[in-house]
Amino acid sequence: MQIAVTGKKLDIGESLKNHVEDRLSSSVSKFFEKAIDSNVVFSKEAHNNMFRADVIVNEGTGSGIVIKSNGLAADVYAAFDMAADRIEKQLRRYKRKIKNHHKKKFSELEAEGYKQFAAKKYVLSEKDEGEELQDEDAPLIIAEKPVKIETLTVSEAVMQMNLQNLPALMFINKGNSALNVVYHRIDGNISWIDPERAK
Repeated sequence: MQIAVTGKKLDIGESLKNHVEDRLSSSVSKFFEKAIDSNVVFSKEAHNNMFRADVIVNEGTGSGIVIKSNGLAADVYAAFDMAADRIEKQLRRYKRKIKNHHKKKFSELEAEGYKQFAAKKYVLSEKDEGEELQDEDAPLIIAEKPVKIETLTVSEAVMQMNLQNLPALMFINKGNSALNVVYHRIDGNISWIDPERAK
């Protein structure tokens, strides 16, 4: 597995790189023997003087599972270890489901009604440098990225949301082919939205 370790306006020493490579190689390989690559980006947040570590792992089977995590701490090593701990916890939690998912070929998934829809994800700015938007119906788009909306069971959607460290996930419900959403609530629970069909 190739592991890229970089810093945003931050020098990364060999000792930290070695620590990251050793930890990720041993932990990820327990679950993904064919993992392609991992990216670890370190940064320092000016407002609280804390180090942030963002970790992304591409598991390499073509099944679309990407694992994301982050950690925030006063020490750069502690920030990475926090992110790595979160990845290991999620992988342990979903180990059986991930292995079952890997065993199925795409043709088998298609026979079970698996579909993907192409979509675009936009990042919108609420205000432009403190100024009110001129047109309420046309917010400023600051980023655009293609995404795929996948057919999943509710439990698979929750797994994908947690593994990718997302606050919410839209998916096509395998049970009724409707667009559904799962998201993390402030109280720590997960909500699931399943719209009723028009009669």
